[in-house]
Amino acid sequence: MSVTLAIDAMGGDQGLAVTVPACCDFLLEHDDARIVIVGDAALIKQAISKSNQALFNRFEIVHASEVVSMDDPIEVALRRKKDSSMRIAIEQVQEKKADAIISAGNTGALMAISRYLLKTLDGIDRPAIATAIPNQLGGGTTVLDLGANADCEPMHLLQFAQMADVMLKVVDGKSNPSIGLLNIGEEVIKGNEVVKQSAELLRASNLNFYGNVEGNDIFKGTTDIVVCDGFVGNVVLKASEGLAKMMSGLIKQEFSRSWLTRMMALGALLPLLRVRKRVDHRRYNGAVLLGLRGCVIKSHGSADRFAFKVAIDRAYEAAKNRMVERIAEAFAARVA
Repeated sequence: MSVTLAIDAMGGDQGLAVTVPACCDFLLEHDDARIVIVGDAALIKQAISKSNQALFNRFEIVHASEVVSMDDPIEVALRRKKDSSMRIAIEQVQEKKADAIISAGNTGALMAISRYLLKTLDGIDRPAIATAIPNQLGGGTTVLDLGANADCEPMHLLQFAQMADVMLKVVDGKSNPSIGLLNIGEEVIKGNEVVKQSAELLRASNLNFYGNVEGNDIFKGTTDIVVCDGFVGNVVLKASEGLAKMMSGLIKQEFSRSWLTRMMALGALLPLLRVRKRVDHRRYNGAVLLGLRGCVIKSHGSADRFAFKVAIDRAYEAAKNRMVERIAEAFAARVA
């Protein structure tokens, strides 16, 4: 099965300087893949020629005259910029010209345009944003929702768990993913009414529900999936990113204090590099917008070439393994 991926070439903090080289790296590894790249056609051609001229024929360039900036209000992105690279890329999936779309652009705009054009799957009330956060086991804990839904009902949290369950089976090859419900304690009596009712629904489902988990369980890798509302999930994500940057900065400061600490840094270089690799968020780049009638992957806006290529890889695996179709089938079976 060949896979066609649509790329919003202009999105993110660095745009073409990252998206085109990452696409070339991806194409070199996947002979069965094809890229529909959307943005300023003249600039894209220059970027491909500069990055890898030999791959030029494996790109289909679709021109878009506008770009959704990172600070554009959703209304502007959705209603006014109808020829943006983000919108035209999503339309490739809507029109079945591509199997998935990847963008590093404005998250709110990407969700709004995707939901408007692609719609949600039958049986799903709200789409959710899911991504993996590195844990101490050497893998990633999938957390959702990460900001699409600030307020949720118990049924929404159940649906998030059901979608993530299918995603991990399809994309990550986990046969029976474990699911935790983020709470202020492990005890059944803890939490607000929404969390308590959500736990009841999860216990009554056919999912592999572990029970309540706390914030530190995300980093322990206690469960494969952690479910929460978008308000809490976004706070968790931004707090973990901020902590990681702070710790990295503090380590650099301490090892650069004097010639002695610099010598100590050389001695500790190998384990430090190993730790950095284990917690490198770039290895888990590519949040999935679950619940839509199409595969949409959100790359971090500050992603570099390596990280954006990881997001493309994630989209490729999701499309090749029919993630969206299998989520739809799973929900249809539960309704039947």
